[in-house]
Amino acid sequence: METLSKGQRLPLANLVPDGVLQVGVAAQGLALDVACFGLDAAGKLSDERYMTFFNQPRTPCGGVEARAGSGGDMAEFALQLARLPAGIDRLVVTASIDGGGVMSQLQSGHVRLQAGGRELARFAFAGSDFAQEKAVMLAEIYRKDGGWRCMAVGQGFNGGLDALVQHFGGEVDQTTPAAPAAAASAVMQAKINLEKRVEREAPQLVSLVKQAGVSLQKVGLSEHRAKVCLCLDISGSMGRLYKEGLVQRFAERILALGCKFDDDGEIDVFLFGKNVHHPAPMALSNCNTYVGQAIQRHPLEGDTRYGAAMQAIRAFYFPDKAGGERTRPVAAELPVYVMFVTDGGTSDQATTEKQLRWASNEPIFWQFMGIGKGRKSKSKFLAAFADSDFPFLEKLDELQGRLVDNANYFSVSSPDEHSDAELYDLLMTEYPGWLKLARGHGLLS
Repeated sequence: METLSKGQRLPLANLVPDGVLQVGVAAQGLALDVACFGLDAAGKLSDERYMTFFNQPRTPCGGVEARAGSGGDMAEFALQLARLPAGIDRLVVTASIDGGGVMSQLQSGHVRLQAGGRELARFAFAGSDFAQEKAVMLAEIYRKDGGWRCMAVGQGFNGGLDALVQHFGGEVDQTTPAAPAAAASAVMQAKINLEKRVEREAPQLVSLVKQAGVSLQKVGLSEHRAKVCLCLDISGSMGRLYKEGLVQRFAERILALGCKFDDDGEIDVFLFGKNVHHPAPMALSNCNTYVGQAIQRHPLEGDTRYGAAMQAIRAFYFPDKAGGERTRPVAAELPVYVMFVTDGGTSDQATTEKQLRWASNEPIFWQFMGIGKGRKSKSKFLAAFADSDFPFLEKLDELQGRLVDNANYFSVSSPDEHSDAELYDLLMTEYPGWLKLARGHGLLS
């Protein structure tokens, strides 16, 4: 094993001929957030997708992947250098302080290279190496003469993460719109903060958030932002599902999706039966008992009215029409993803169809999920869907007269029928396609 000193360079050609290695980081005495920046030949973050950290764990090419640390490391980056595009000239591994403090308060730390289960090199650092810095570049892996080299850096930045990212992207005038790198810094910091909140306030969601991220990455939505709304049927027939905690656990899975789509750590919730209720959002701080408390305040009701619930949701997000008729497209910066859960048919079918048609002119996507065996409709116009457990939901999925196809439907025998991975994949079946249509019709600004 090679022990590196600050500024020392190490050729990698003989150590890792295939360019496959791991970079591990450890630190004691301070909580640090670790990231890997893929920079161009000018040392700039020209492509934000090559900033790798917990909430963006993999570069598009697969050349860098963030992983949980092992063997005493708090974090690790798996590198496949041959996969990196020619435009990525160097990789810089960094650490920034999570919360208060300065780097001089560190007890000890290291960054190390490993391959094939063997440690190749290590650069050790300690608080005595720093003063008031809040962020530091630890190591750099860069192209040189057709090969790759590693350099131990240890350069700190008093300004913290913002100063570090500005170093990679140029000066930022805070009175004007942020440069891409500074904007990336803000997004990264918000996501890191949310990650820490999830671990602290709702640890049961950590694996769910990660799995949701995997599914979003599959469809190219790793950096997508949207509002998330959960609409729950509280008709009497749903009683067992609430009593057994199945709705609570499903709601947590949707909250985890919301944490990937937004950084506020909460989702909007609507309850509907005969009436529609809009309780406080489900958030990291209240999610553990959210559904049970909501049902205590709003007991199960007779009747089921999809249309009334849809009207209330539309009025909340687009109050200019208050859930009424809309015949022309309206644009918004963020789309709304509605997870609509029911175990039966609705008594206001005509209203529901109108609501879905009108909503097709708004940036709102409806994901319907039917639970169990839906109550069969005797309506003649639903004869084409006679074999479906939810014939009306099936009809909504194919409803004519909409600006764009703004809905999808699937049914489950129970809210926990699918694994987390399967569920999140299902939730992304038609949403990415709707986003393209929505942009094409001017629904997203």
